[in-house]
Amino acid sequence: MISQERKAFIAPFVAFMLLLGLVQFLKGFPYGGSLFMINSPQYWIFPLQAVFCSGLVYWYWPHYEFKPPAKLLFTLFIAVLVLVLWISPQWLFDRPKRVTGFDPTVFQGTPLLYYGTITMRFFRLVVAVPFLEEIFWRGFLLRDLIQEDFKKVPLGAFSWLSFGVVTLLFGLAHWGPDFWPAILTGALYNLVAYRTKSLASCVLAHAVTNLLLGIYIMQTGQWGFW
Repeated sequence: MISQERKAFIAPFVAFMLLLGLVQFLKGFPYGGSLFMINSPQYWIFPLQAVFCSGLVYWYWPHYEFKPPAKLLFTLFIAVLVLVLWISPQWLFDRPKRVTGFDPTVFQGTPLLYYGTITMRFFRLVVAVPFLEEIFWRGFLLRDLIQEDFKKVPLGAFSWLSFGVVTLLFGLAHWGPDFWPAILTGALYNLVAYRTKSLASCVLAHAVTNLLLGIYIMQTGQWGFW
């Protein structure tokens, strides 16, 4: 039986990944024909994912240890550094532009849908994902790999095993062209946890990175970075 404490830290992330898997399943569904809801399920599943998983975070909120962010300049520096690492393969290795992906301009003829889609995409990117991922990776797994009763482990406690496993798994969770930047990102967000001892700082770093990335995507039309 999984304890309520463990559920609180795991459930939002697991729900997020299951809904992400549903997107891939529907895209590969052989009987979808020309149905937009089947062929492009990300446009309705991603908003559902953001709302549902955020609801889980809210439901379990009393279980989290959110104190005010610490070492703000360091946290913001890491956030910007991660953004640079995420998009730098195009400059350093002449990687192709990432123009295929979640493109909100498919709704450009319908302003309500277009702006609603962008709003929900940014909500998912800047609010839902930073909270549920940092709660799981830095709030739970980074400590659980040190001691099974993870709540007894101070946030930001270091071990080589937990550092290595979380960094690797964070990269694997972003498998594809973002794998190597994600490996470095996982290590840097771990560093935020070690330096600040604050889960709120981890969420803030992740949120600022994602906000800047979202702005970059909207400016360049590189929808593959979503």
